[in-house]
Amino acid sequence: ETFRQLMGQNIRPFPGVLKLITSLKEHKFKIAIASSAPMENIQLITQSLKIHNRFDAIISGWETTKGKPHPQIFLRAVEKLGVEAEDCIVIEDAISGVTASQRAGIRCIAVTNTTPRKDLREADLVIDTLEEITIDDLERLLQQHK
Repeated sequence: ETFRQLMGQNIRPFPGVLKLITSLKEHKFKIAIASSAPMENIQLITQSLKIHNRFDAIISGWETTKGKPHPQIFLRAVEKLGVEAEDCIVIEDAISGVTASQRAGIRCIAVTNTTPRKDLREADLVIDTLEEITIDDLERLLQQHK
C-alpha cells in the first residue's frame, strides 16, 4: 500500500510507450500486459496514465504460480488474447523475460531500460527506446520463421 501511495505521485511512461500503444490499437493489434507485479500496482499505473482500457488482457503475478524465466505468464497472455504464440511479440527489459518469451515460443523485442544491451542479445531485436519501434518492424518480425 505504501509503495502504491509513493508510486501514484510520480508515474511517468517510458518514452514512446503511449504512442506505441495508440499505434498498435489503430492497426488492430491485440495487446496485453503480462507482469509479475500485483494487479493493484498494474491498475495504479495504467489508470494514472489513462491507458487501462487500451489492453485486451492484463495478467498479473497473482494469476501464475511460476515466475519468469518460466513461460507461464506469457502463455497465459496468449490464451487470454485468443491467439497463437507464433503470432505474438513480447516487449521486455529483463533477461528473465527474454528467456521466458523464448521458452513460450514468442518473438521478443528487448528494451535497454534497465539491462545492458549485451545481456539482452538473446532477444530477436534489441532497442534502446520504444520510440524506435514501428508497425513495419513488428510485422516484419512476425513474418520471420513462418
